[in-house]
Amino acid sequence: MRSRQQLMQEYLLSHRHPVNSRIHSICVPPIVFSTVALAWLVPIGRWLGLAETLAPIINLATLSALPIGLYYLKLSWGSFVTMSIWFALCVVGVLAIQGAGWPFLPGAALIWVASWALQIYGHKVEGAKPSAADDMVFFLIGPLFVTDKLLRRL
Repeated sequence: MRSRQQLMQEYLLSHRHPVNSRIHSICVPPIVFSTVALAWLVPIGRWLGLAETLAPIINLATLSALPIGLYYLKLSWGSFVTMSIWFALCVVGVLAIQGAGWPFLPGAALIWVASWALQIYGHKVEGAKPSAADDMVFFLIGPLFVTDKLLRRL
């Protein structure tokens, strides 16, 4: 398994152009949020007939968080903590939207599609295909890359 440093260096290779880098800084957070929101809508707990108190929180998002969290933990403790915070913020957002009674399927889908479209444009400007085109693990590295970039600016 490649180290976090190796993955970050590989990711950087296709994210050097300032326009592409800025697009990713803007679009990765909404992609993460909308992905969690869309996965939250897959009601695995209800399909399994779990108790009404437990069923709403057993969904594709929460079940996926377990193996993804283990991957981040294997990568590094810092990666795990960083992405646990990202996940917690996404869950708080999803629960707030649900609590307000707002439907979030259309909004989450629109945010997801628009953000990915912008990132594809960024890679066209960059002249390099997305890292994830060769290795899907880079879907998990993007948020770490954006977080590191943000923390370096603070």
